[in-house]
Amino acid sequence: MIQPSNVFKDNLAQLPAIDGIERIDLVDGKGDVVASIENKPGKQGSLAVYHYLKQAFGALDAQAAEHGLAVFAEHTADARNRPGAHPNVDRLIAIVDGGEALRVDVVRAQ
Repeated sequence: MIQPSNVFKDNLAQLPAIDGIERIDLVDGKGDVVASIENKPGKQGSLAVYHYLKQAFGALDAQAAEHGLAVFAEHTADARNRPGAHPNVDRLIAIVDGGEALRVDVVRAQ
């Protein structure tokens, strides 16, 4: 497990590669996909964080979400100040605040 710094770019450099991943699906307790993060520009940082959290924690529970917020570093403070600006950070905040844990499904590229 990485020791997150206060700089997202530095944390991102420590995460496993996302080569070969098409997207990540986030699945609730009923088995419904509640969100997907695609491997495309503007989403790759979030994809890398969520992929890492799955590897480190297995699921997206409060402990994993808290660690994810530390990995997102300066984006976490910005998300708290501007709800909706960073939906993938907002999701982690909601889980930490008592929201439902989610399963993380990694969909590999064909």
